[in-house]
Amino acid sequence: MKRAIIILLVFFTVQIFAQPKSGSIKLGNFSPAATESGFVIGYESGKYIDRNFDIGWSVDWFSKNYVDQTLVSDLNEYYGYFDSQLNEVRAKTNLHSIPVLFNMTAKFPMAPRISSFVTGGIGVEALFIFYRNYENPYEDEFEGAFDFNWRLGFGVAYQLGRRSDFIAELTYHSSAPSWTYEIDDPRVGRKQILERQFDMSGLMARIGFKFYY
Repeated sequence: MKRAIIILLVFFTVQIFAQPKSGSIKLGNFSPAATESGFVIGYESGKYIDRNFDIGWSVDWFSKNYVDQTLVSDLNEYYGYFDSQLNEVRAKTNLHSIPVLFNMTAKFPMAPRISSFVTGGIGVEALFIFYRNYENPYEDEFEGAFDFNWRLGFGVAYQLGRRSDFIAELTYHSSAPSWTYEIDDPRVGRKQILERQFDMSGLMARIGFKFYY
């Protein structure tokens, strides 16, 4: 009996690792609400459950230098417009976004070498933020922010060869990491706690290559 169980476990393990796998490199444009649009690059790994459905994980990197106009507006409203130029300096931000997701993709054959697909994912997102100190606006500070995220998209794949596809996709990504910080409020003579939220929700348009092994 033990022998039969061991044989079944070995067979099951071999079958799992024998499933076809894939790796995708994607690059394109991301337009989150918090910043201006910019370049995004990502890698996705998948394992096929059957020929038209796979599960896997992905990681992306988006980086942007920009002036946080929402923060400028908040500072101008809070302290008045006399320091509006200085508030522009205070709102300069260098942001690095790294979302990691668990993904599922379903493929729908349309022609001998063309198929469409829908994809969805859920995971966590880390923001690494270099921002200006409020009291010393020409000095950089560092902060990290985290949030759950999800995305939903669709695309088209064109078979280049037996083990490679060219892909194009449009995806909606949703997350809003935030963090809190203190500033000295001269009007009341004490510290105030403010929150900066980075709405990283937006459309992601990408092309890339998918390889099977």
